Amino acid sequence: MAVLGYLASSIPLRLASSGSTVAIPILAVQQTHDVALGGALVAASLAPSVLAAPLVGAILDRTRRPRRWMIAGGVVTALAFAATALLGVVPLALVLVLLVLAGAATPFAQGGLSSFVTEEIPDERRAYAYDALSYNVGSVGGPALVALAGLAHTSRLPMACLAAAALAGAAAFAATRLRPRPAAEHSVARTILAGTRQLVRHRPLAVVTASGTLSQLGAGGLPIAAVALSVQRASTPDDAATIVTAFAIGGLAGALVEAARPMTRFPAPLVMGAGFAATGIATLLAVLDLGLAWTVAAIGVSGLFTASSAAAMLLLRKQQSPPSVRSQVFTVGAGLRATAAAVGAGIAGVLAGLDASVLIGLVGAVWVVSGLLMLAFPRGTAPLDDPPLDARPDAPPVAS
Repeated sequence: MAVLGYLASSIPLRLASSGSTVAIPILAVQQTHDVALGGALVAASLAPSVLAAPLVGAILDRTRRPRRWMIAGGVVTALAFAATALLGVVPLALVLVLLVLAGAATPFAQGGLSSFVTEEIPDERRAYAYDALSYNVGSVGGPALVALAGLAHTSRLPMACLAAAALAGAAAFAATRLRPRPAAEHSVARTILAGTRQLVRHRPLAVVTASGTLSQLGAGGLPIAAVALSVQRASTPDDAATIVTAFAIGGLAGALVEAARPMTRFPAPLVMGAGFAATGIATLLAVLDLGLAWTVAAIGVSGLFTASSAAAMLLLRKQQSPPSVRSQVFTVGAGLRATAAAVGAGIAGVLAGLDASVLIGLVGAVWVVSGLLMLAFPRGTAPLDDPPLDARPDAPPVAS
Protein backbone atom coordinates (compact mmCIF):
# COMPACT_ATOMS: atom_id res chain seq x y z
CA MET A 1 0.00 0.00 0.00
CA ALA A 2 2.88 2.39 0.72
CA VAL A 3 4.18 1.97 -2.86
CA LEU A 4 0.73 2.63 -4.32
CA GLY A 5 0.26 5.69 -2.14
CA TYR A 6 3.60 7.14 -3.19
CA LEU A 7 3.01 6.48 -6.88
CA ALA A 8 -0.55 7.84 -6.66
CA SER A 9 0.74 11.15 -5.33
CA SER A 10 3.99 11.52 -7.29
CA ILE A 11 2.98 10.37 -10.78
CA PRO A 12 0.03 12.76 -11.34
CA LEU A 13 2.07 15.77 -10.18
CA ARG A 14 5.05 14.89 -12.37
CA LEU A 15 2.75 14.02 -15.27
CA ALA A 16 1.06 17.43 -14.99
CA SER A 17 4.40 19.24 -14.97
CA SER A 18 5.72 17.29 -17.97
CA GLY A 19 2.54 17.69 -19.98
CA SER A 20 2.31 21.43 -19.40
CA THR A 21 5.42 22.18 -21.49
CA VAL A 22 3.57 20.66 -24.46
CA ALA A 23 0.03 21.86 -23.73
CA ILE A 24 0.75 25.50 -22.91
CA PRO A 25 2.31 26.54 -26.25
CA ILE A 26 -0.39 24.67 -28.19
CA LEU A 27 -3.08 26.44 -26.19
CA ALA A 28 -1.43 29.84 -26.67
CA VAL A 29 -1.19 29.43 -30.43
CA GLN A 30 -4.76 28.21 -30.83
CA GLN A 31 -6.31 30.81 -28.55
CA THR A 32 -4.16 33.88 -29.25
CA HIS A 33 -2.23 32.98 -32.46
CA ASP A 34 0.90 34.13 -30.64
CA VAL A 35 3.82 31.70 -30.57
CA ALA A 36 5.93 34.10 -28.50
CA LEU A 37 3.26 34.19 -25.80
CA GLY A 38 3.35 30.39 -25.59
CA GLY A 39 7.09 30.52 -25.02
CA ALA A 40 6.71 33.22 -22.38
CA LEU A 41 4.08 31.21 -20.51
CA VAL A 42 6.24 28.08 -20.53
CA ALA A 43 9.20 30.11 -19.29
CA ALA A 44 7.04 31.57 -16.52
CA SER A 45 6.13 28.06 -15.41
CA LEU A 46 9.69 26.68 -15.52
CA ALA A 47 12.16 29.40 -14.59
CA PRO A 48 11.03 29.93 -10.96
CA SER A 49 11.66 26.27 -10.08
CA VAL A 50 15.43 26.67 -10.32
CA LEU A 51 15.43 29.81 -8.18
CA ALA A 52 13.00 28.39 -5.65
CA ALA A 53 14.73 25.01 -5.23
CA PRO A 54 17.04 25.96 -2.30
CA LEU A 55 14.22 27.66 -0.40
CA VAL A 56 11.79 24.80 -1.01
CA GLY A 57 14.42 22.34 0.18
CA ALA A 58 15.07 24.38 3.31
CA ILE A 59 11.33 24.52 4.05
CA LEU A 60 10.99 20.75 3.74
CA ASP A 61 14.08 20.20 5.87
CA ARG A 62 12.64 22.38 8.65
CA THR A 63 8.87 21.97 8.57
CA ARG A 64 6.98 19.85 11.08
CA ARG A 65 4.30 19.12 8.46
CA PRO A 66 5.93 18.34 5.09
CA ARG A 67 2.77 16.70 3.78
CA ARG A 68 0.85 19.99 4.04
CA TRP A 69 3.46 21.75 1.95
CA MET A 70 3.27 19.00 -0.68
CA ILE A 71 -0.52 19.30 -0.80
CA ALA A 72 -0.29 23.10 -1.06
CA GLY A 73 2.17 22.79 -3.96
CA GLY A 74 -0.16 20.46 -5.82
CA VAL A 75 -3.19 22.70 -5.24
CA VAL A 76 -1.32 25.80 -6.46
CA THR A 77 -0.27 23.92 -9.59
CA ALA A 78 -3.85 22.75 -10.20
CA LEU A 79 -5.20 26.29 -9.84
CA ALA A 80 -2.55 27.67 -12.19
CA PHE A 81 -3.25 25.07 -14.87
CA ALA A 82 -7.02 25.52 -14.52
CA ALA A 83 -6.62 29.27 -15.01
CA THR A 84 -4.31 28.68 -17.98
CA ALA A 85 -6.98 26.47 -19.55
CA LEU A 86 -9.14 29.62 -19.61
CA LEU A 87 -6.49 31.69 -21.40
CA GLY A 88 -8.32 34.47 -23.24
CA VAL A 89 -11.12 34.44 -20.68
CA VAL A 90 -9.05 34.88 -17.50
CA PRO A 91 -6.82 38.02 -17.52
CA LEU A 92 -3.36 37.23 -18.88
CA ALA A 93 -1.65 38.89 -15.90
CA LEU A 94 -3.42 36.49 -13.52
CA VAL A 95 -2.41 33.49 -15.62
CA LEU A 96 1.22 34.63 -15.58
CA VAL A 97 1.25 35.17 -11.81
CA LEU A 98 -0.30 31.77 -11.14
CA LEU A 99 2.14 30.01 -13.50
CA VAL A 100 5.06 31.68 -11.71
CA LEU A 101 3.67 30.40 -8.39
CA ALA A 102 3.25 26.93 -9.89
CA GLY A 103 6.85 27.05 -11.10
CA ALA A 104 8.01 27.97 -7.61
CA ALA A 105 6.04 24.98 -6.28
CA THR A 106 7.53 22.53 -8.81
CA PRO A 107 10.53 21.53 -6.60
CA PHE A 108 8.15 20.06 -4.03
CA ALA A 109 7.25 17.24 -6.43
CA GLN A 110 10.29 17.17 -8.71
CA GLY A 111 12.99 16.87 -6.06
CA GLY A 112 11.58 17.37 -2.62
CA LEU A 113 9.23 14.40 -2.76
CA SER A 114 12.12 12.12 -3.70
CA SER A 115 13.86 13.02 -0.44
CA PHE A 116 10.96 11.43 1.47
CA VAL A 117 10.48 8.26 -0.59
CA THR A 118 12.29 6.05 1.92
CA GLU A 119 9.79 7.18 4.54
CA GLU A 120 7.17 5.37 2.47
CA ILE A 121 9.26 2.47 1.17
CA PRO A 122 11.99 1.48 3.68
CA ASP A 123 14.04 -0.63 1.23
CA GLU A 124 16.28 2.08 -0.28
CA ARG A 125 17.06 0.36 -3.59
CA ARG A 126 13.41 -0.52 -4.11
CA ALA A 127 12.29 2.95 -3.06
CA TYR A 128 14.39 4.78 -5.61
CA ALA A 129 13.61 2.24 -8.32
CA TYR A 130 9.94 3.14 -7.85
CA ASP A 131 10.83 6.83 -7.75
CA ALA A 132 12.64 6.50 -11.08
CA LEU A 133 9.56 4.71 -12.42
CA SER A 134 7.41 7.61 -11.24
CA TYR A 135 9.57 10.12 -13.10
CA ASN A 136 9.52 8.03 -16.28
CA VAL A 137 5.77 7.47 -16.23
CA GLY A 138 5.28 11.20 -15.67
CA SER A 139 7.59 12.22 -18.51
CA VAL A 140 5.92 9.83 -20.97
CA GLY A 141 2.36 10.12 -19.65
CA GLY A 142 2.20 13.93 -19.61
CA PRO A 143 2.66 14.50 -23.35
CA ALA A 144 0.57 11.37 -24.06
CA LEU A 145 -2.34 12.74 -22.01
CA VAL A 146 -2.09 16.07 -23.85
CA ALA A 147 -2.16 14.29 -27.21
CA LEU A 148 -5.13 12.13 -26.16
CA ALA A 149 -7.13 15.07 -24.77
CA GLY A 150 -6.30 17.03 -27.90
CA LEU A 151 -8.35 14.56 -29.96
CA ALA A 152 -11.42 16.36 -28.63
CA HIS A 153 -10.38 19.30 -30.88
CA THR A 154 -10.37 21.80 -28.05
CA SER A 155 -7.10 23.23 -26.83
CA ARG A 156 -8.53 23.94 -23.38
CA LEU A 157 -9.23 20.31 -22.46
CA PRO A 158 -5.56 19.18 -22.22
CA MET A 159 -4.75 21.92 -19.69
CA ALA A 160 -7.92 21.11 -17.75
CA CYS A 161 -6.87 17.45 -17.61
CA LEU A 162 -3.41 18.43 -16.34
CA ALA A 163 -5.04 20.60 -13.66
CA ALA A 164 -7.17 17.62 -12.61
CA ALA A 165 -4.06 15.41 -12.49
CA ALA A 166 -2.25 17.88 -10.21
CA LEU A 167 -5.28 18.07 -7.93
CA ALA A 168 -5.51 14.27 -7.81
CA GLY A 169 -1.84 14.05 -6.85
CA ALA A 170 -2.36 16.57 -4.05
CA ALA A 171 -5.37 14.63 -2.74
CA ALA A 172 -3.40 11.36 -2.79
CA PHE A 173 -1.01 12.70 -0.15
CA ALA A 174 -3.70 11.83 2.38
CA ALA A 175 -2.53 8.21 2.04
CA THR A 176 1.16 8.97 2.65
CA ARG A 177 3.39 9.46 5.70
CA LEU A 178 5.97 12.17 5.33
CA ARG A 179 7.85 12.29 8.61
CA PRO A 180 9.52 15.59 9.54
CA ARG A 181 13.28 15.91 9.75
CA PRO A 182 15.04 16.40 13.09
CA ALA A 183 14.37 19.86 14.54
CA ALA A 184 16.34 22.61 12.77
CA GLU A 185 18.99 24.36 14.81
CA HIS A 186 19.63 27.35 12.54
CA SER A 187 17.86 30.03 10.50
CA VAL A 188 16.61 29.40 6.99
CA ALA A 189 19.59 31.26 5.53
CA ARG A 190 22.08 29.17 7.50
CA THR A 191 20.18 26.02 6.58
CA ILE A 192 20.48 26.90 2.88
CA LEU A 193 24.18 27.66 3.37
CA ALA A 194 24.68 24.29 5.06
CA GLY A 195 22.97 22.51 2.16
CA THR A 196 25.09 24.36 -0.39
CA ARG A 197 28.24 23.49 1.54
CA GLN A 198 27.24 19.82 1.57
CA LEU A 199 26.68 19.82 -2.20
CA VAL A 200 29.97 21.54 -2.98
CA ARG A 201 32.41 20.34 -0.33
CA HIS A 202 31.34 16.75 0.33
CA ARG A 203 33.24 15.03 -2.46
CA PRO A 204 31.01 11.95 -2.94
CA LEU A 205 27.91 14.12 -3.27
CA ALA A 206 29.72 16.68 -5.45
CA VAL A 207 30.75 13.92 -7.87
CA VAL A 208 27.20 12.52 -8.03
CA THR A 209 25.78 16.01 -8.61
CA ALA A 210 28.31 16.84 -11.33
CA SER A 211 27.74 13.54 -13.14
CA GLY A 212 23.96 13.75 -12.92
CA THR A 213 23.92 17.36 -14.09
CA LEU A 214 26.25 16.76 -17.03
CA SER A 215 24.17 13.81 -18.21
CA GLN A 216 21.21 16.15 -18.70
CA LEU A 217 23.13 18.22 -21.22
CA GLY A 218 22.92 15.15 -23.43
CA ALA A 219 19.27 14.50 -22.60
CA GLY A 220 18.37 18.09 -23.45
CA GLY A 221 20.27 18.00 -26.72
CA LEU A 222 18.74 14.72 -27.92
CA PRO A 223 15.45 16.13 -29.33
CA ILE A 224 17.35 18.77 -31.34
CA ALA A 225 19.81 16.16 -32.61
CA ALA A 226 16.86 13.91 -33.53
CA VAL A 227 15.36 16.69 -35.66
CA ALA A 228 18.70 17.23 -37.38
CA LEU A 229 19.06 13.50 -38.07
CA SER A 230 15.56 13.28 -39.47
CA VAL A 231 16.02 16.28 -41.77
CA GLN A 232 19.42 15.13 -43.01
CA ARG A 233 18.49 11.50 -43.59
CA ALA A 234 14.84 11.74 -44.62
CA SER A 235 14.54 15.37 -45.77
CA THR A 236 11.73 15.87 -43.26
CA PRO A 237 11.58 16.44 -39.48
CA ASP A 238 8.70 13.98 -39.11
CA ASP A 239 10.88 11.07 -37.95
CA ALA A 240 12.25 13.09 -35.03
CA ALA A 241 9.16 12.40 -32.92
CA THR A 242 9.61 8.66 -33.50
CA ILE A 243 13.25 8.82 -32.41
CA VAL A 244 12.53 10.78 -29.23
CA THR A 245 9.56 8.55 -28.43
CA ALA A 246 11.82 5.50 -28.74
CA PHE A 247 14.09 6.98 -26.06
CA ALA A 248 11.08 7.63 -23.78
CA ILE A 249 9.70 4.13 -24.29
CA GLY A 250 13.11 2.61 -23.63
CA GLY A 251 13.33 4.63 -20.43
CA LEU A 252 9.90 3.52 -19.31
CA ALA A 253 10.67 -0.14 -20.06
CA GLY A 254 13.91 0.11 -18.11
CA ALA A 255 12.06 1.75 -15.21
CA LEU A 256 9.51 -1.08 -15.09
CA VAL A 257 12.30 -3.66 -15.01
CA GLU A 258 14.19 -1.73 -12.34
CA ALA A 259 11.07 -1.41 -10.18
CA ALA A 260 10.35 -5.13 -10.50
CA ARG A 261 13.95 -6.21 -9.88
CA PRO A 262 16.14 -3.42 -8.46
CA MET A 263 19.81 -3.77 -9.36
CA THR A 264 21.13 -4.62 -5.91
CA ARG A 265 24.04 -6.87 -6.90
CA PHE A 266 26.32 -3.95 -7.74
CA PRO A 267 27.27 -0.82 -5.78
CA ALA A 268 25.24 2.28 -6.61
CA PRO A 269 28.22 4.34 -7.92
CA LEU A 270 29.00 1.59 -10.44
CA VAL A 271 25.35 1.30 -11.53
CA MET A 272 25.07 5.05 -12.00
CA GLY A 273 28.31 5.47 -13.93
CA ALA A 274 27.90 2.34 -16.06
CA GLY A 275 24.28 3.25 -16.83
CA PHE A 276 25.17 6.74 -18.05
CA ALA A 277 28.06 5.36 -20.10
CA ALA A 278 25.87 2.64 -21.63
CA THR A 279 23.28 5.25 -22.61
CA GLY A 280 26.02 7.19 -24.36
CA ILE A 281 27.49 4.18 -26.15
CA ALA A 282 24.07 3.12 -27.46
CA THR A 283 23.44 6.70 -28.61
CA LEU A 284 26.75 6.69 -30.48
CA LEU A 285 25.49 3.70 -32.49
CA ALA A 286 22.91 6.04 -34.04
CA VAL A 287 25.81 7.83 -35.77
CA LEU A 288 25.81 4.93 -38.25
CA ASP A 289 23.38 5.76 -41.06
CA LEU A 290 21.77 2.33 -41.45
CA GLY A 291 18.17 3.45 -41.80
CA LEU A 292 15.42 4.70 -39.53
CA ALA A 293 14.84 1.33 -37.86
CA TRP A 294 18.49 1.17 -36.77
CA THR A 295 18.41 4.72 -35.40
CA VAL A 296 15.17 4.13 -33.51
CA ALA A 297 16.48 0.85 -32.09
CA ALA A 298 19.78 2.40 -30.98
CA ILE A 299 18.08 5.34 -29.26
CA GLY A 300 15.49 3.03 -27.72
CA VAL A 301 18.23 0.84 -26.26
CA SER A 302 19.99 3.93 -24.92
CA GLY A 303 16.86 4.80 -22.95
CA LEU A 304 16.81 1.38 -21.27
CA PHE A 305 19.73 2.29 -19.01
CA THR A 306 18.44 5.64 -17.77
CA ALA A 307 16.16 4.28 -15.02
CA SER A 308 18.74 2.16 -13.23
CA SER A 309 21.30 4.97 -13.33
CA ALA A 310 18.73 7.53 -12.15
CA ALA A 311 17.65 5.25 -9.29
CA ALA A 312 21.28 4.83 -8.24
CA MET A 313 21.82 8.59 -8.42
CA LEU A 314 18.80 9.26 -6.19
CA LEU A 315 19.98 6.62 -3.73
CA LEU A 316 23.45 8.18 -3.55
CA ARG A 317 21.93 11.63 -2.98
CA LYS A 318 20.06 10.23 -0.01
CA GLN A 319 23.01 8.30 1.39
CA GLN A 320 25.42 11.23 1.12
CA SER A 321 23.21 13.95 2.61
CA PRO A 322 22.46 14.33 6.32
CA PRO A 323 18.76 14.53 7.19
CA SER A 324 19.04 18.21 8.14
CA VAL A 325 19.71 19.26 4.52
CA ARG A 326 18.45 16.25 2.55
CA SER A 327 15.49 17.93 0.85
CA GLN A 328 17.77 20.77 -0.25
CA VAL A 329 20.16 18.29 -1.82
CA PHE A 330 17.30 16.75 -3.78
CA THR A 331 15.57 19.97 -4.84
CA VAL A 332 18.80 21.69 -5.88
CA GLY A 333 20.02 18.55 -7.65
CA ALA A 334 16.75 18.35 -9.59
CA GLY A 335 16.96 22.06 -10.41
CA LEU A 336 20.50 21.73 -11.72
CA ARG A 337 19.46 18.82 -13.94
CA ALA A 338 16.49 20.75 -15.32
CA THR A 339 18.73 23.73 -16.06
CA ALA A 340 21.32 21.50 -17.72
CA ALA A 341 18.65 19.99 -19.97
CA ALA A 342 17.60 23.46 -21.09
CA VAL A 343 21.23 24.45 -21.68
CA GLY A 344 21.79 21.23 -23.61
CA ALA A 345 18.87 22.03 -25.91
CA GLY A 346 20.24 25.53 -26.43
CA ILE A 347 23.75 24.31 -27.25
CA ALA A 348 22.38 21.72 -29.67
CA GLY A 349 20.37 24.47 -31.34
CA VAL A 350 23.49 26.60 -31.78
CA LEU A 351 25.36 23.59 -33.22
CA ALA A 352 22.46 22.54 -35.45
CA GLY A 353 24.46 23.56 -38.53
CA LEU A 354 26.90 20.70 -37.96
CA ASP A 355 26.54 17.35 -39.66
CA ALA A 356 23.68 15.55 -37.86
CA SER A 357 25.84 12.49 -37.19
CA VAL A 358 28.37 14.71 -35.44
CA LEU A 359 25.61 16.29 -33.37
CA ILE A 360 24.15 12.96 -32.20
CA GLY A 361 27.71 11.78 -31.56
CA LEU A 362 28.29 14.75 -29.26
CA VAL A 363 25.10 13.90 -27.37
CA GLY A 364 26.33 10.34 -26.87
CA ALA A 365 29.79 11.55 -25.86
CA VAL A 366 28.31 13.77 -23.14
CA TRP A 367 26.53 10.77 -21.63
CA VAL A 368 29.74 8.72 -21.72
CA VAL A 369 31.75 11.49 -20.04
CA SER A 370 29.08 11.87 -17.35
CA GLY A 371 29.43 8.16 -16.64
CA LEU A 372 33.22 8.36 -16.51
CA LEU A 373 32.95 11.15 -13.94
CA MET A 374 31.73 8.55 -11.46
CA LEU A 375 35.25 7.10 -11.45
CA ALA A 376 36.05 10.04 -9.17
CA PHE A 377 33.60 8.78 -6.55
CA PRO A 378 35.77 7.86 -3.53
CA ARG A 379 36.03 4.12 -3.03
CA GLY A 380 34.82 2.78 0.28
CA THR A 381 32.52 5.75 0.92
CA ALA A 382 29.99 4.79 3.57
CA PRO A 383 26.44 6.18 3.71
CA LEU A 384 25.85 8.98 6.18
CA ASP A 385 23.82 7.52 9.02
CA ASP A 386 20.17 8.42 9.54
CA PRO A 387 18.91 8.77 13.09
CA PRO A 388 17.05 5.67 14.31
CA LEU A 389 13.44 5.71 13.15
CA ASP A 390 12.06 5.78 16.69
CA ALA A 391 14.25 8.78 17.49
CA ARG A 392 12.73 10.96 14.79
CA PRO A 393 10.29 13.61 15.97
CA ASP A 394 6.64 12.66 15.69
CA ALA A 395 7.55 9.30 14.19
CA PRO A 396 4.51 7.01 14.00
CA PRO A 397 4.84 3.24 14.34
CA VAL A 398 6.49 1.62 11.35
CA ALA A 399 4.06 -0.30 9.16
CA SER A 400 4.89 -3.94 8.72
